[in-house]
Amino acid sequence: MNKSYTADIVIIGGGTGGCAAALAAAKSGKSVILTEETDWIGGQLTSQAVPPDEHRWIEQFGCTRTYREFRNEVRDYYRRHFPLTEEARSRVHLNPGNGGVSRLCHEPRAALAVLQAMLAPYVHSGRLQILYRYQVQAVSVDGDDIQSVTMRQLETNELVELTAAYYLDATECGDVLPLAGAEYVTGAESFSQTGEPHAVKGDALPQDMQGFTYCFAMDYIEGEDHTIERPERYDFWRAYKADFWPDRLLSWTGVRPHTLEAVDYELFEGTERYSLFYYRRIIDAAQFEEGTYPGSISLVNWPQNDYWLGSVIDVSENERQRHLWDAKQLSLSLLYWLQTEAPRPDGGTGYPGLRLRKDVVGTDDGLAMYPYMRESRRIKAEFTVLEQHVSTDCRADGKAEQFHDSVGIGCYRIDLHPSTGNRHYIDISSLPFQIPLGSLIPIRMINLLPACKNLGVTHITNGCYRLHPVEWNIGEAAGFLASRCIDRKLKPRDIRNQESELREFQRMLVSFGIELEWPTMHAV
Repeated sequence: MNKSYTADIVIIGGGTGGCAAALAAAKSGKSVILTEETDWIGGQLTSQAVPPDEHRWIEQFGCTRTYREFRNEVRDYYRRHFPLTEEARSRVHLNPGNGGVSRLCHEPRAALAVLQAMLAPYVHSGRLQILYRYQVQAVSVDGDDIQSVTMRQLETNELVELTAAYYLDATECGDVLPLAGAEYVTGAESFSQTGEPHAVKGDALPQDMQGFTYCFAMDYIEGEDHTIERPERYDFWRAYKADFWPDRLLSWTGVRPHTLEAVDYELFEGTERYSLFYYRRIIDAAQFEEGTYPGSISLVNWPQNDYWLGSVIDVSENERQRHLWDAKQLSLSLLYWLQTEAPRPDGGTGYPGLRLRKDVVGTDDGLAMYPYMRESRRIKAEFTVLEQHVSTDCRADGKAEQFHDSVGIGCYRIDLHPSTGNRHYIDISSLPFQIPLGSLIPIRMINLLPACKNLGVTHITNGCYRLHPVEWNIGEAAGFLASRCIDRKLKPRDIRNQESELREFQRMLVSFGIELEWPTMHAV
């Protein structure tokens, strides 16, 4: 072992939840080590290049104070540093991309700059140390406690041992859980296990998980040719059609997730069909002074580049790398198809002016640094959120289950993409929900907490607990919980199960701007 570091709290994974956890722990006065596998902290917001998926009330309420600060700072980042038009600058709710998916579509690099600024006081003071390009390799455990974690630097292979009072798993796939011997679940539970209406009938399917996506950014320069080299797997992906899909994957035909009806898309606006370029547009060039951007920029996270041919969790390293490579080939094949063969409304084919914007995602191949992972390993928790707790069809009173131990709130439809088991979308109405503290507490492990999508939810409820503001809230609550346990010399389950401790912890969360309950709302 070459080096060792010690802190009060070690957070493995610098994604959206990891950053929020680090901010909460450092704000609580704790020394923190945050590790990140890529060159960018931020996860979904940055290295995975996914514009925020949020609920319709996000501008008024329904997120933590720090998440709102993040959103406001992104807007101010563009106002301070970019030559916006006067009309765009005057918009209170500036949306740099004017994309259809979110009220705040922005470039990954803008999110990165804001996150770095938010963490800067703690980095500069030495309270927070961020280790980039580190991947967890081993976990030393004594009984129900983690003693240390060993990280490997991906360029040098240097090993570093980290020790702390508490360890937060904020990795995108719950990578700490198997190494620590923590009890966890993957894939789709069976109806006999959970009683969920949309759980699989028969045996559980642990390798049946939502597809993942390698996102990429592109702009369009009319009259220029930016066609990429023909991808190695293009012939396969050009011909590929899943049994449950209405047409070839590389086509303009997709599916309405909530009805499973076929729907036809188009690239640009101007026809009756929905524009996929508009869908996740992260820069609308018309909002900036002429010449600032040569063209608008869109982030491609479409049905056409969801990869569902295999899981990358709990498989051999060879199989994992094969699926990651093939998912990249799918995304590059989609771009090549768009540039060369995609039917145009004028009767022609191909848009060679589409340009892969490698700089936007910070990689040599132009694909996001990390795949957009919709589903993770999930802890077996003291309390598991089920479909019956949040689904509109399961709640006769029109309200999600009220959790006495709420540590935050979220809202999104139960949205599952096609899975590695070749199962179709599951997209059903849900109600604005709470995050129960019990879902953050493993059934056995003491000083290990989830801080990402790896909390106590199911394959079904992961579909609404996996989005940006919810992951942020999960991480923030975990950071405060670990800090509280250190201060009070208590275990996480003590905080939950002792009424006075729980109420005091919840009061503390509220004082830091974490909302614990919704006003009367309607289903989404």
